Amino acid sequence: MAVRQRILIEVGLALGLSLLAVASLSAAEDGAKSTPDEGRKNALPVPRFVSLKSDKVNVRRGPSSDQAIVWVFSRAGLPVEVIAESENWRRVRDSEGADGWVFHSLLSGRRTVLISPWTKGGESVPLYASRSTNSHAVASLQAGVLGNVTSCDGEWCQLSIDTYSGYVQQDKLWGVYRGEQVN
Repeated sequence: MAVRQRILIEVGLALGLSLLAVASLSAAEDGAKSTPDEGRKNALPVPRFVSLKSDKVNVRRGPSSDQAIVWVFSRAGLPVEVIAESENWRRVRDSEGADGWVFHSLLSGRRTVLISPWTKGGESVPLYASRSTNSHAVASLQAGVLGNVTSCDGEWCQLSIDTYSGYVQQDKLWGVYRGEQVN
């Protein structure tokens, strides 16, 4: 009996250490340190925007690998909004409003945006040389173009898209909140 209790205690300790390691990795998904916050392992805000690390990310019905895959994201860097957390799983929403559960290690804290994904047709969004609609347009961006966020001041975001760099009005982007500042 004492041997069995000792084994259970050792297994429990090993499991506890594994859970601590997983909690630390959980915070790393978003590039931030983990600190306790009312029982959550991850003190990062919910909701928040993150991006996909891989070209193939399974989205599941629930927060477990036993849950059915409801669809697959197939575009690395795509911004998604974390709307809930459960252990190592994040419930994410895409720009079309669809949501499901993704394993935390498939997400990155790198901020990206989609150019006005709600716009259909030929309307484009200018990428300006500076934070002003009076400055010249560096490029004309079609709806759904993926950009990397350099910074946002609450009204304008500085983006890099392929070899282009410039500014877009924040309300034309999906992947940042209105008025949000990003450094």
